This record gives sequence, C-alpha cells and structure tokens, in this order.
Amino acid sequence: MRLHRLTLTAFGPFGATQEVDFDALSSAGLFLLHGPTGAGKTSVLDAVCFGLYGAVPGARQSPGTSLRSDHAPVDLPTEVRLELTVGGRRLEVTRRPAQPRPRKRGGGFTTEKAQSLLREYGAEKGWQALSRSHQEIGEEIGRLIGMSRDQFCQVVLLPQGDFARFLRADAEARGKLLGRLFDTRRFAAVEDHLAELRRRAEAQVRTGDEHILALAQRIAQAAGPAARESPLPEDRPGEPGLAEGVLQWAAVARGGAGERLDVARCALSAAEARNNAARHALDAERELARLQQRYAETRRRAAGLEERRLERDRCHEQLTRARKADLVAPALELREEAERAHTAASAARERSRAELPPELADAGVEQLAGAERTLRSDLGALEAARRAERRSRQIDAERAGIERQSRADDELIQEAADWLAGWDGIHRELRERIEGAQEAATRAEQLAGRLDPARRRLDAARRRDALVVREGAAEDSLTAAREHALAAHETWLGLRERRLRDIAAELAEGLADGVACTVCGSADHPEPARPGDGHVDRATEEASLAAHRRAEQSRAEAERELGVLRERLAAARAEASGDLSGDPEEPEGQGTVRAAGRGTASVAELEAVVTVLTREHTEAHRLAAGMHGAREALAAAEREHLGRLDARQQAERRAAARTSQREALEREQAALEAELVTARGASGSVAAHADLLERRVSLLADAADSLRAEQSAAQRRKEADGTLADAAFRAGFDTPQAAASALVDATAQRELQHRIDAWQAEAAAVADRLAEEDARAAAAQPPATPDAAQSAYDASGRLLRDSAAALAAAQERCTELGRLSRQTADEVRRMGPLRQEHERVARLAGLTAGTSADNERKMRLEAYVLAARLEQVAAAATARLQRMSSGRYTLVHSDARSGGRRAGLGLHVVDSWTGRERDTATLSGGETFFASLALALGLADVVTDEAGGVRLDTLFIDEGFGSLDEQTLDEVLDVLDSLRERDRSVGIVSHVADLRRRIPAQLEVVKERHGSAVRHRAAGMLSG
Repeated sequence: MRLHRLTLTAFGPFGATQEVDFDALSSAGLFLLHGPTGAGKTSVLDAVCFGLYGAVPGARQSPGTSLRSDHAPVDLPTEVRLELTVGGRRLEVTRRPAQPRPRKRGGGFTTEKAQSLLREYGAEKGWQALSRSHQEIGEEIGRLIGMSRDQFCQVVLLPQGDFARFLRADAEARGKLLGRLFDTRRFAAVEDHLAELRRRAEAQVRTGDEHILALAQRIAQAAGPAARESPLPEDRPGEPGLAEGVLQWAAVARGGAGERLDVARCALSAAEARNNAARHALDAERELARLQQRYAETRRRAAGLEERRLERDRCHEQLTRARKADLVAPALELREEAERAHTAASAARERSRAELPPELADAGVEQLAGAERTLRSDLGALEAARRAERRSRQIDAERAGIERQSRADDELIQEAADWLAGWDGIHRELRERIEGAQEAATRAEQLAGRLDPARRRLDAARRRDALVVREGAAEDSLTAAREHALAAHETWLGLRERRLRDIAAELAEGLADGVACTVCGSADHPEPARPGDGHVDRATEEASLAAHRRAEQSRAEAERELGVLRERLAAARAEASGDLSGDPEEPEGQGTVRAAGRGTASVAELEAVVTVLTREHTEAHRLAAGMHGAREALAAAEREHLGRLDARQQAERRAAARTSQREALEREQAALEAELVTARGASGSVAAHADLLERRVSLLADAADSLRAEQSAAQRRKEADGTLADAAFRAGFDTPQAAASALVDATAQRELQHRIDAWQAEAAAVADRLAEEDARAAAAQPPATPDAAQSAYDASGRLLRDSAAALAAAQERCTELGRLSRQTADEVRRMGPLRQEHERVARLAGLTAGTSADNERKMRLEAYVLAARLEQVAAAATARLQRMSSGRYTLVHSDARSGGRRAGLGLHVVDSWTGRERDTATLSGGETFFASLALALGLADVVTDEAGGVRLDTLFIDEGFGSLDEQTLDEVLDVLDSLRERDRSVGIVSHVADLRRRIPAQLEVVKERHGSAVRHRAAGMLSG
C-alpha cells in the first residue's frame, strides 16, 4: 500500500484546504513531519486513517468529538480525500463526516449526513466512480489492505508510546494488544466453544442422572413397603457411581415385591373358598323365603277374587244388554238425522218468509214461482238500457280527455311563444362565443411559437451567467497553475545547477581504492571531493523534475479547461441573444417582452418575459378550449328552436280538430239521455233498477225452495219413527226409549269385557298356584332368615375383594417395577456414550482453558497462539534492535510462569555485555525507545504477513527520538533508512531539531491564527 496524495478541507486544526503530496515526500525514502505542539501533526495521520476507515484512531475517537475545524467558514464542508495504490489498483477515497450546515431556507443549521465516494483510475477511462455506500467502501478497503483499523493504526502509524507501554506491560495487557492485532478471536472462540460443549455435555449428563433419580423415586413409590427395606443411593447427579447404585437398589426392590406377590396369591385362594360356601347358603335361604312368600301371596289373591265376584256378575249383565241395544242403534241414528233435517228446513222457511212482501207471506209454492217468472221477464227488458248507460259514461270520459288535451296544448303554445321571443339574443350570444374562442385559439398558437424560444433563451442566459462565474474561477486557477509551474521550473533549474556544481562529490562516492576513476583514469584518490552544505543528490533532482512536469501538466489542463469554458460561454451568449418582439397589437405585459426582445438580456428580464408569455398563453388556451362547447351549445339551441316551432304548429292543428269532435259527442249524449229516463224509473240509474229486480227474483226463488225442503223433511221423519219402533220390538225392548238407555259405546263394552276376562284369568292363576307342592311344603317349615345369610356372604365378599385388590396391587407393583427397571437400564445404557463424550470434552476444555493438570504452564489456547506470534515478533524485532544497540540487546520471548499467573506472554531483553536476561522495564528512556521502535517494526512485518502479505510502502513513526544520543540516533536512522531497500518510505513525526538537519524531505505543519497549514520542504526548498 502506497499513499500518493492527501487533501484536507476544514478538518481538525486546518481551516482551509491543505494538500499533502506523499509522492514528493516519499521520493527521498525518509521524510520528517514536524511543527509546534498543537499545530496538527497527528491530525494529518488522523486524516489518513479517516480517509481509509471513516474513523480516526480509537484513542482520539471519543464521544462528542467533532472532526470539523472551528476555523473553517460555515459554507465550507469538512472533507478528506486520499489517493493511494493498494493491491495494484489506483484508488481515491473521499469522505465527509456528519456535520452542521446552514439551512437553505430560513435561519439556523441542519445536520448533513455523512458521505463517502470511492473512485478508481484506469489508463483508458480515467477516474471512474465505484461506490457511494459507506459499508461497501469499508469492505472493499478492508479487503484490499487486509487489516482492521486497529491493526492499521498499530502497524502503519507506529505509536511509540503504546510500544513503550507494551514493553513494560504484564502478560494480560500484552495479550489484549496482540489479540487486537492478530485477530485471535477464532482461538478464543474455540475455547468458548469447548467450554460451551463441556457445559452442554455436563448439563446433559446431569439431566440424565436427574432422570435416573426421578425413575428411582418412581420405583420407590411403585415398590411401596419393599422399597423401605433398603435406602436409595446417596450419590448426586453427575457422580460416576450413581447409575450402578440405582440399578442394584432397583433389583433389591423387585425381589421384595415378588415375595409379597406370592403371599397375596395364597390369601386370595382362601378367601375365594369362604366366599363360595357363603354364596350357597345365601341362595338356599333366599329360595325358602321366596316359596313361603309365594304361598302367602296366593292365599291373599284367592280371598280378593271372592270379594270381586258380585262386580263380575254385574258387568256381565250390562254387557249382554248393550250388545242387544246395538241392533237398534241404526234405527235410532236414522230417526235423529230425520229430526235434525226437519228442524233445519223449518228454520230456513221461516227466514225466507220474513223477507217476502206481506201479500206473499202465506203464498204457496205455485204462487211464488209465478211471481218469480214475471220479475225475470222485466229484468231481461233492461239489457238495452244498460248498454246505453255505459255509452253515456264513455262519452263523459271522452269529453273530459278532450278538455285536458285542450289545456295542455294551450300551455305548450304559450311556452313556445315565450321561448321564441328571446331566440335572436340567444343565437347572437352563442355566435359571439364561437368567434371569441376561434380568436383565442389563433392567439394561443402565436404565443406558443414565441414561448419556446423565450424559454430556451432563459436557459441559455442561466448557463451564460454560471459559465461567467466558472470562467473567472478557471482564470484564477490558470494563473495559479502558471505561477506554480514557473516556480517548479525555477526550483528544478536551481537544484540541477547545484547538483552540477557538486557533481564531483557525487562521483567521488563511487570511488574505491585500487579502482580506476571513470573521469581521470587514476587508481589513486588522494583527495576525493566531499559534498558541501546543501548538497543535492540525484533523487532530489529527479523529484524536483517530476514536480515541474506535474506543474506543467496542471497548467496545460487548466488552459484546456478555460478554453472549453469560453467556447461554452460563447455558445450560451449566442443562444441567449435573439428577437422576442411580437405583433403590433401587444397584450398586457408586452412592454416587458419588447424591452428584452432584442440584444443581450439579463436572467431577470428573460424570466419576466417568460412569465408574461406563459400567463397570456394559459389564458388564450383556456378561452380556446371553450370553442367545442360553444359550438355544441349553438347546435343544441338551433335544434330546440326547430322543435318548438313544430310543436306549436301541431298544437294549433289539434285544437281545430277537437271542436268538431266535441259537437258530435254532445248530440249523441242528448239522444241517450232521453232513452235512459224511461228505463231508470224511480232508481238513480239503470244498473240500480236492475239490481233491485235481481234481489226480488232471488228472494222469491229462495222462499219456494225452503218451502219444498220443509215438506220433504217432515215426510222422512214420519218414516223413521215407524222403522225405530219395529227394531226395538225385535230386539226385546218394550219401547224405543228403553233400547236407547241400554246403549253403550264400543270403548265401554271393551272395558267391561276386559274386566270380566281379568277376573277369570286371575281365578285360573290362583288355582294353579294353590296346587304347587313345594310352596305348601315350604309354608310348613319355620320362617327363612336371608338377612343373616346375606351378612355372612357380604363379609366373605369384602374379604375376597380385599385379597383380590392386594393381589392386583402386588401384580401391578411388580409389573411397574419391571417396566421402570427396564427404563432405568435403558437410560443408563443411553447415558454411557454421553458420559464418555463429557469426559473427553471436559479434558479438552480444561486443556485449552489452562485449568487442566495436563497443562503444566496453565496457558490458554489463545495465549499459546499469541505466544507463538510474540516469539515471531521478538525474532523480527531483534534483527533491528541489535543494529540499533550495536549488537548489545536481543529481545527474547519467555513462557515461564510468574507467581500464580499463567505463562506464555513474557518478554525479556538479553544484554550481551553481561550475558543475562533483563526485564524490559529496566531499560533506560533511549533504550526503551529504540527497543520499542524495533518491536514496532518487527510487529509491522509479522502483522503484514499475517494479513496476507499486503505490501506496506508507507509507514509513520510518532515521536520518541528526543531520548536518543547522537550516535544512537545515527544508528536508528540507518535502520530506518535501510527500509528503503524494500522500497518503503518512512515518515517520522518528531520535535527533535537535529532531525530537520539530517532529513531533507520535510512536511511542516504551521500553526496560524486562522487555522494550521502544511508546507513541503525538500533539500532546503520550501513550498506551500
């Protein structure tokens, strides 16, 4: 990774934009970064870290700290741009932190979000944007560099104070730093994983043992008294002997339960025998009690039959008379039906006679029939009068309809006359609307043709004004580029001249004793030239030449940019000029259009023109849009005009036709009225007179029918009386009334027969039971005692149930014990591999955690890996430490334990003068500095290899040189200068004044009132 250029704007103490050219500084291989305290030396390194990772080093990234410069103007945003080459790719990272900015509208400030931009340079396409995502840029930079921010700050920036503390720190502090640098989290994760596996396996074993103990408790509950003969094992979950103890205890419990099962079986057999004998005795007593009770019951039933014998004889006699009366029942029903018919016919005859006229109240059937025929003849003569009356009503309806039509036509004629009176005004108004819309459409087309050029001129004027501003800035940039190019050219010429003056000293550096000089050919070199003060070497001259060429390229680029801007400005000015004047008849606001119509106009004037034209075009377009509606309204009005004229003519023709129609209807109705007067008589209408005649005809017909029905009903009643008397005599009854009193319905007869049959069946059953021999024999014996036998049988049953329950409980206990014992054995077998796995994982976890007895030095796995890394770092640091200390000191790694602490991260220094190891805390200040510097450089090499071998071409060393004497400082600088052999550049951050004389390439940070600034120095030359 090589840094090329760093640009800081409003960052930290830098109020304006500052640029650091690392290419120019790195060309010498070793450069110095110096300046007064608080000027901002460390802020330059912070900017490098911020450009790469979006954050400053952890020690300086505290909450509430702002990266924005207090010296910067409010409108100048804070920004860091870093250009570097990494992984063979030329990249540029631009970052802006979250920062306040003025609101665009109103007062006050708003917070602008953080922004990032990653670009890549290609030979063909130049700079191409890759991403604006913070996350994507961070992942890409981290992947290319191969180091985290902490690793970068520790390896590239080399903070000497941290390594001095590292030398004196204990093993725990060293472990924290090395853990961050080498990312040994995976080994710590292995430790945690093994510890978690151990806890998980231990939990599984404990859970299994708890399950086994739970099964043991269930075995104790199931075994009952047998389990109390021996106590449960006292082992706890997780102890090795728990499983075997539980299995042995369960076997003892099963043996005791088996013995109790045999005892319960013997007790059940004895109880079953006693229960059978008691059951036989109970059955015998119950049978004797049943027979004695049966015989006594039979005697009671026989006495009851004798008591009910008289009732049985009475029922039999009543049933016999009812069956005889059934023969007379049809004649009785016929007589009752004839009597009901005669009564109904008499009532109907009386009702019909009440409605007849007095003169016909006592008339016979023939007289009533004659009067009916006379009325029917009169009713038939009224049919023609009915037709005449219906026609008269129709004529009334037709005349009413003619009157309604006449009124409707009169209203229509009047409405049409009123509407037609205003037709001329309506027609003229609609024609004017159409003509106005047509004029507005023409005007809109004209304005549209002028509006587009006006808008194009306005856009061109805006571009013209913006380009004028950019032209001024480009001219300033070109002037600055020309001055910079001239200064760079003069610097290069001066350096070249000084090098040529001292070229002899440069050639003398390549002389060797006994080797001929390339200039004079002599092998003797008695007085070789020595470089004087301000000597310029080849690298300095070439760096100056490169700076001169870059300045020339910048000047040419500035000239090209200015030329392009001027061409675009000329085109914008030409487009912004033109003619916008319209026709002589100017609308409102046309004065503004005429004022900006020709020549060069300002943006404000052109905006006013566009506003006026837009308003007029909008208004004209709105008026033109109403033309279609106006035409449709005119067409609709013309259609309505023709319709109203036609409707008025039709109404006038209908009025003339109705006059003759009305006269014909009046003549026809007069003739019909004369005919109806005769036909109505005293009634109000012919229909009323006809209804009256129809009601009289109906009354006469009803009266005649009711009289005939009464005569027929009287004859049928007389015939039924004779039939009834004959039937009662044949059935054996003296009178029909006696037969009627003996009648009983079918239900009552069935009830009487059922009572007779029940008595006879009971008499037969009693006779059969009195003949039973066993019942008479039982009655002769003493009374039975079934209750005593039942009590004896219940007692034997309880004993049998208790014995059976005891046996079932013993069997269930044995079955349950067998099942639980099998479960326990299965669980013990299942837990076997888990116990083995737990023992294996526990040994591994103890070994990696440093708590196992096999780990003699009590080193954790992560500490072991870090110890290996520390050993590599000590070896790499020793190569430089021996050179810095003239071969005196060597750094060695120690894994010895100190007191009760764990071993692995010890660091000692071996003093070759004494041959003994010393604690690093005993080194002096200068010795501590170059020891820590050697350690930092060695650590940088190891971390670089660990990160994937990413080449680090730029390193920074922060402070610590003030503690060195002159000789040691020379040796340290020789070591740092040797880094150039690997094409590295090293930046030293220091206040030591002697370093300014020894290191020609310098970056000075100047502290000023309005913010710090940077200045580049190379071989005595100064550039801002």
